[in-house]
Amino acid sequence: MLNCFVGHKLAIVTPKPQTTRNQISGILSRPGLQVVFLDTPGIHRPGSRMNSLFVQVAWQALSGADLALLVLDGSLAVTKPGRFRVQLELIQSRIRSLSLPVIVAVNKTDLIRNKNELMPVIQNMSSCFPQADIVPVSAARGENTRDLLTLTCSYLPHGPPLYPEDQLSTLPVRFLASEIIREKLFLSLDRELPYSVAVAIEHWEEDQSQGLVTVHALIYVPKSSHKGIVIGHRGACLKEVGQKARLELEDLLGMRVNLQMWVKVKPKWTEDQSFVLRFLPELSAS
Repeated sequence: MLNCFVGHKLAIVTPKPQTTRNQISGILSRPGLQVVFLDTPGIHRPGSRMNSLFVQVAWQALSGADLALLVLDGSLAVTKPGRFRVQLELIQSRIRSLSLPVIVAVNKTDLIRNKNELMPVIQNMSSCFPQADIVPVSAARGENTRDLLTLTCSYLPHGPPLYPEDQLSTLPVRFLASEIIREKLFLSLDRELPYSVAVAIEHWEEDQSQGLVTVHALIYVPKSSHKGIVIGHRGACLKEVGQKARLELEDLLGMRVNLQMWVKVKPKWTEDQSFVLRFLPELSAS
C-alpha cells in the first residue's frame, strides 16, 4: 500500500505475514500537496520480546498522526473468518477510542473471486468501526487506491510542506539496504526461519570517482543450525540472496555495488531487548 501511494518501493514485500518490523516513512509530494505516510508493523499477538517491541512501534506511530489508515486483509475475512475475527479483537477497542479520523481499507479484494462475499465484510467493518470510512481496495493491482488516497488527503490539515518535493523518505539509505537484504532472505528461507533473521550494515563506503558502493552486511541468526541454512550448500543460498540484493541496490543507488555478507550466531537474540532495540531506532530514541 505504501509503495503504491508513493510510486516507489520503500517497504519490502513478501507473501509472509509480519514482514514489516520498523516504522517506514513514505513521502508523497504533488503540486499543492504533501503527505507523509508511516507504515508500521502489523498488530498481532506477540510470541517473543522482539514481537512485543514491533507492536509497540506500531501503536506509537499514532501519537503524531493526523489520520489512522487501518489496512485489513479482506480475503482472510472471507476465507478464514474465525482467524480474522481474532485479529480484529486485538485492535478494535483501541482503534475505536482514537480521537483522530479513521479510514479502514479492506485490502486484497483481488483475491476474492465472488465479489458478493465482500459486502458482508464491509458491513461488518462498518459495525466494528462506526465512525470510520470503509474502502475496499487492492494495493497489489492498484484498484480503488486513487479514491482511497483522495479520501485520505481530505482529512489532512493545511500547512507548509515539511520536506523537499524530491525526498521520498526520512529513512537513511543504509536502512533501505538492510531491508532489501532481509527481503531476499525472507523469500529464500522457509517457514519460521526468516522471522529469526536480522540484518545490520557494518560498513558503507562510496567511491564517487569509481561509481562504486562497498557494503558489508552482517546477518544474525539465533542458532548454529540456522547459520548453515542461511549459507546453504556450498554457499548457494547466501550467494543467491547476495546477487538479488546487489541488483536491487544498484538500481536504488544508481551505482555499482560490492556487497559482502557474513552470517553470525547471536543466541536468543529475539528475547534480548537491548539487542533488538538496535534495529528499532523509533523506540531507541524515545
